[in-house]
Amino acid sequence: MRAAGRQLRIRGLLEAQEFIDLGTLCRELDASESSVRRDLIALENEGLLKRVYGGAMAVEAPGHDLDFDWQSARMAEEKKRIGAVAAGLIEDGQTVILDGGSTVACVARSLKNHSLQVITNSLPIAEVLHQSREIEVTLTGGYLYPRLRLMVGPLCEQMLSGIAADVLVMGIGGVSEAGFSNSNTLVVSHERKMIEVARKVVVVADRTKFARASMIHLAPLDVADVVVTDAGLSPEHRALLESHKVQVLLA
Repeated sequence: MRAAGRQLRIRGLLEAQEFIDLGTLCRELDASESSVRRDLIALENEGLLKRVYGGAMAVEAPGHDLDFDWQSARMAEEKKRIGAVAAGLIEDGQTVILDGGSTVACVARSLKNHSLQVITNSLPIAEVLHQSREIEVTLTGGYLYPRLRLMVGPLCEQMLSGIAADVLVMGIGGVSEAGFSNSNTLVVSHERKMIEVARKVVVVADRTKFARASMIHLAPLDVADVVVTDAGLSPEHRALLESHKVQVLLA
């Protein structure tokens, strides 16, 4: 396959899954690592992708990380499986903080038949749970961030400061050797408060969140007790988490 054909194929693969590792590209294109690297450099120079450690990422339209509806549509099947596995970690009678985000919303859908006290700053999660007779839902209050449909800011953090929770389930924007990260200062601020008041931290993230760093550093990897992700996670990323004593569950 000529370079132009390989590069067209790379663009198609990234449209489908956002991140793809170098080994997979070599197999899909039946090409050497050096040839694929040259293709990635060429595409990056055209602004069509971003090279990252171990592979390449699609270039997202501005603001996608901050749009709940767009995030809900991508990796939807993987997120549904992640939600079911993460819900299995929750026991009846517990107090659970559910952070915002499309993957955590999938966890909420799998919790509807549990008996729980849920604290959330997410309107979509409140909508998922509002008809459950077994779940008591408390909203944090705060400033409504419209596109994320989250309540954030000082009032949200003040409310969180006065509680204690058995479990926090949270999503993130990126996972790298440096730790967990997210795309917005206000989001990171309340997430840090959630971590403070929870006895157990469960992070839910599909494989595209790995080998990337969002704008704002959130916390080191060892703040998580469990990370639930999809079965496409690379062995290297699993080993990275386990080296920080984080339990990894694949959905």
